[in-house]
Amino acid sequence: MLSPHQNQYYSSPQVIKSLEAKYKARRTLSERVADWTVYHFGSTAFLLTNILFFCFWILINIGALPFIEPFDPFPFILLTTTVSLEAIILSVSVLISQNRAAKIDDLREEVDLQVDTIAESELTKLIKLTTLLLEKHGIDVSGDKELGQMLKPINENKIEKSLEKQI
Repeated sequence: MLSPHQNQYYSSPQVIKSLEAKYKARRTLSERVADWTVYHFGSTAFLLTNILFFCFWILINIGALPFIEPFDPFPFILLTTTVSLEAIILSVSVLISQNRAAKIDDLREEVDLQVDTIAESELTKLIKLTTLLLEKHGIDVSGDKELGQMLKPINENKIEKSLEKQI
């Protein structure tokens, strides 16, 4: 029988929604703008558009296109400023999207840990029941040291402390 703590996970047959879908639905305006920016500006089309734009800008401003008056002569200070601002905006957008993705990953890891802990205690319970059935049918398993270890509950605190030392 499941403990009351474990039973809460089995009370509903509904499928768990994707964590990412839940987070996407709760994004702030700045996160939505950042995701849109990263999605659209992180493409080959945007790269090619930038290359064409920069080439056109340079051609205009070195006087290669006589029908357009140069407005940003070499060393292209206005172009440098524009590119710098674009880089700042894109960098911050990427960082915002990565931070949101990291939150989702952290939550997903926590859910995995909880599910693994529940599965471990369920497996231990199944091993105990199997052992009882074997003993009931006269099969002696008392000498199986590995089985004895499997019947002991996992000490999460010991594992956590061991991991903390490694970090």
